[in-house]
Amino acid sequence: MEEKKSKFPKWLKISLLVIFVVGLFIGWKAYQTFMGASVTDKEEYLYVNSGDSYEQVFAKIKSLDIVKHPNLFDYAAKAMDYKDIKPGRYKLTPGMNNRRLIGNLRGGYQEAVKFRFENIRLKESFAGLLGKNFEADSTAFSAILNSEEIAKQYGFTKDNFFSMFIPNTYEIYWNTSPDKMMARFHDEYTKFWNAERTEKAKALDMTTQQVSILASIVKGEALHVDEMPAIAGLYINRLRKGMLLQADPTVIFANNDFEIRRVLNRHLTIDNPYNTYRYKGLPPGPIMMPSIAAIDAVLNYQHHNYIYMCAKDDFSGYHAFATNVAEHQVNARKFQKALTDRNIMK
Repeated sequence: MEEKKSKFPKWLKISLLVIFVVGLFIGWKAYQTFMGASVTDKEEYLYVNSGDSYEQVFAKIKSLDIVKHPNLFDYAAKAMDYKDIKPGRYKLTPGMNNRRLIGNLRGGYQEAVKFRFENIRLKESFAGLLGKNFEADSTAFSAILNSEEIAKQYGFTKDNFFSMFIPNTYEIYWNTSPDKMMARFHDEYTKFWNAERTEKAKALDMTTQQVSILASIVKGEALHVDEMPAIAGLYINRLRKGMLLQADPTVIFANNDFEIRRVLNRHLTIDNPYNTYRYKGLPPGPIMMPSIAAIDAVLNYQHHNYIYMCAKDDFSGYHAFATNVAEHQVNARKFQKALTDRNIMK
């Protein structure tokens, strides 16, 4: 019996097979280019600076090994018309595909920085922390923090400007400019100083800035939050009596020596407006960034008759309070002896 001839010539079958294979390859390549897992685990974020070109962004992606196949990313970026470069801090999830990554970059869908600060003593330290966490460098932030003109815009002086920054956790975009960041901090300051807190400050016959300055001294003295209201009450008593505050943390600040553990007579002689052993009233500005707990301790100070205090000789971090010099001298001698016994001489 004669075999039936195939309806399709051999060359056509081969051609169709080649087309099928090529189609599969193109489809697989397209999938890998746009939808396949691309982002590596080498970096947590991609930082795109203000003014970066596509070439600069692509160079970072290559040099940091952010994607498995940079050439496929480049093809996908051009196919998706990624030209409008939006600066920011972009979260990188291992296995993320190029389509998603490029979509985030095109749309500017960056992740905000959760910025928390507290226990900061100097403006320079704060400027350094800001420069470490955001696009602008510490020099730019330092210039703002030390600007009399900018401080005045927000109702402060250069000396008390530091009291505008309320320690907390803030969500701020990485590429936010320093001036906009200051505006954000001022908004938070305004929210913090609500009607209730403002009324309590008025009852003390203090401005909000003065409350913060006193709170910074309380913060410098107190190792324990539960003692803050008592310390605040003591300093308020001294202010109302017209006495020198004689706060050791202000002397340490005036001497610009934060290694001092034992305040001596030679430290007290420095002629500096922050030395409350020589100058009456509050210093011109905070000696450190006051905490919320310290501010509220001033506003809700403990009512008592104490005007003297000295660290306890058990080094618990608490203080012995006194209403008169005689009691205070007894407490002071105990503490001085404890320092000497531990060979703490300076």
